Amino acid sequence: MAFAEDLDAFLNTDEFGVSVTAGATTGVGILDMPSEIIADGVVLTTDYKLICESLKFGSLLSGDAVIVDGINYTVRNTALIDDGAFCELMLQKV
Repeated sequence: MAFAEDLDAFLNTDEFGVSVTAGATTGVGILDMPSEIIADGVVLTTDYKLICESLKFGSLLSGDAVIVDGINYTVRNTALIDDGAFCELMLQKV
């Protein structure tokens, strides 16, 4: 018997999810903005990582536009996570 996952339990705006739109596709994702100190401690940089449903956003390519919580980004790269139900989009703020 196949296991049916309810991904909505992980992604909802009542907790920490944010709205995501790419073209005509909308959904919810989890935006993470980890900071890192680079250049021998001189520069502080921030990456933008979005966890979202692969079925909705997993086919996005580098350079594709996406709106996360009302802010425009472009996709840097896309990678599946674990069993492929979710994907991780590395983003660049426009």
